[in-house]
Amino acid sequence: MSDTATMTNTVAQADSHQVVLDEQVLNDNQKILLIVSFLLRYPDAAWYAEIPEWKIDTETVEHPQLKQAIFDFFDYVDEMPRKEFEDQYVRTFDFSQNTTMYMSTYELQGTGEQAEELVKYKAFYLENDFEIPAEMPDYVPAILELCAAVDAPVAREILTYCRPQLEYIRERLIEAKITYAFLFDIILAVANGLEDGAK
Repeated sequence: MSDTATMTNTVAQADSHQVVLDEQVLNDNQKILLIVSFLLRYPDAAWYAEIPEWKIDTETVEHPQLKQAIFDFFDYVDEMPRKEFEDQYVRTFDFSQNTTMYMSTYELQGTGEQAEELVKYKAFYLENDFEIPAEMPDYVPAILELCAAVDAPVAREILTYCRPQLEYIRERLIEAKITYAFLFDIILAVANGLEDGAK
């Protein structure tokens, strides 16, 4: 990505590696959020084809622990047969209500409450001049891409709002002993860093 302005009015599409992370433009948190967003997307053939480029991008991450955690996940992907990895993804995020990627469902007590949650998520995009993503606005990878495109104070606000849902997903993944939990550790570490930076 030559300029973060290229993400204005749309959120970066992680399913085609159109963005080239430019360490002169993106800070470490932005890079990390984009990479994790990619890793949380459905692992189809195109996703696998992009892995080498995202590994190169990961080399530019400066935070040593988070950089290593990302590479550890790449290693996990490399070691698992593709069909098995894809099946795990579907079981974890598509067929389980405990670990769905759509965060508004965790506050669902009735259709009204979920609708209100979705309005809030939509507002995060519209208030920052971004289009609503093709997925639902509460979809974790899309929210991470948005956070990577906005200024740190806005990203902090969004991640703070999402924190209870992100922590809930992480806890359920840990209980199920699913490696994706480490990606949510990374997201929450970035959120903590943004909060600490505001103090």
